Amino acid sequence: MDMRLEVVILPVADVDGAKGFYVEQLGWRLDADFPINDGYRIVQVTPPGSECSIIFGEGLTQQVPGTLHGLQLTVTDILKAQEELTSRGVRVSGPFRDETGAFHHAGDAHRVPGVHPERASYGTFAAFKDPDGNEWFLQEVTERAPGR
Repeated sequence: MDMRLEVVILPVADVDGAKGFYVEQLGWRLDADFPINDGYRIVQVTPPGSECSIIFGEGLTQQVPGTLHGLQLTVTDILKAQEELTSRGVRVSGPFRDETGAFHHAGDAHRVPGVHPERASYGTFAAFKDPDGNEWFLQEVTERAPGR
């Protein structure tokens, strides 16, 4: 049986501010904005090319706004993605790689500035935060691992 990740709930403090950031600033597709009733609103947006969306709003989660860290977007060219986000007014840190050569540590203590020396697939990252402080990572993947 296939199980696909379809939606991630994102904790935000200002729903309209988050909508402006993700839709207007990042250019993500607005799929829905349902104000169900007072205290319950659902906004769904989807990054370009993604099959997984994010949902934020009111009455959706007990998580504290800005506490979601490690969300990841996969890109084929980290430098081009960083350039595009920067041109949209997003502050992006990186590119960087982890000193271990594997994924990346939490925080930024183990980051080595620059792209992976061989530009190895899965080896280079960049990061940005939304207005609430939820942290997103970009990972450059140019060739998928077997079975992916």
